[in-house]
Amino acid sequence: MNAEVKVRTPDKVVAANPHRARPTLDIGDITHAIPHRYPMLLIDRMVDIVHDQSATGIKNVTFNDNFFQGHFPGHPVMPGVLIIEAMAQTAAVLVVESLGPEAAGRVVYFMSIEHAKFRRPVVPGDQLRIHVVKERSRGSVYKFSAIARVDGVSVAEATYAAMIMDTTPAEQAAAASTPA
Repeated sequence: MNAEVKVRTPDKVVAANPHRARPTLDIGDITHAIPHRYPMLLIDRMVDIVHDQSATGIKNVTFNDNFFQGHFPGHPVMPGVLIIEAMAQTAAVLVVESLGPEAAGRVVYFMSIEHAKFRRPVVPGDQLRIHVVKERSRGSVYKFSAIARVDGVSVAEATYAAMIMDTTPAEQAAAASTPA
């Protein structure tokens, strides 16, 4: 049965195919989709997934996150670059989930980051909710806009482009130098 489902995003109502993307992904689904692992895996859950359009990644920020050891002792603040990385990981999971199971484990690389703004510090105890929206894609290149919020208040935003690749550049170079 191919029932069409209407999903409300912050600015419009869109049709979603419930058979293509699951509305919620847990940590097991995320680690299946992208190759990131501790300490660089920066999202814990994905919600509100609209196939090939948007998703929200959730990062539960705790004092146990390793970056707080040095950023900053006595005044822990999540580094802005890691918030941007969490945005990228949210987008990468959306891309892989939208492309289907054959895309699992593919690597997504930043191409550009534009209009990054940081509004307030993110500290232990915060829950970072990262809403990403695909602006466009052409082939393996995607452009996204993202806004990260804590308790509904914007803490960071950015627009960025990324490319999904089947293998890493090192794997590509090794394959090119291996005789057929």
